[in-house]
Amino acid sequence: MGSGGEAVNEHDKHAEPVLITEAAPSYEDEHAARKRKYLIMMAMRLPCLVLAGVFYQTWWLALGLVVLSLPLSWVAVLIANDRPPRKAERVHRYRRSARAIESNKHRVIDAPES
Repeated sequence: MGSGGEAVNEHDKHAEPVLITEAAPSYEDEHAARKRKYLIMMAMRLPCLVLAGVFYQTWWLALGLVVLSLPLSWVAVLIANDRPPRKAERVHRYRRSARAIESNKHRVIDAPES
C-alpha cells in the first residue's frame, strides 16, 4: 500500500491492537476504586482498635495498637482523595507513512541589490 499506512491483517492473532484513544478510566470507575481502597484501609484500622480494647490490661500493647491505628485513617484519606498516576506504557499506534509534497529541488533567484 503506497498511499497510507500499514494494513492490519484481521486474522493475525498475535497482532497488537491499535490504540485509537488516550481516554483515561471514567470518573465513576476511578471513584469506585478509591472508595474500595479507603474501605480496605479503614477495615484494617478496626481490628487494631478492637485488639487494643482486648489487651487493655497490657498497657504498652494496647497503646501500640492505638498508635498503629492512628496513621491508617490519615493514609486512607490521602489515598482516597488522590487520583492515580498516569500509566507510562508503550502503546501500538497507527502511523501513516510520511510523503513529501514535492521532491525535486527548485532554483532560487535572488533579487539584485540596489
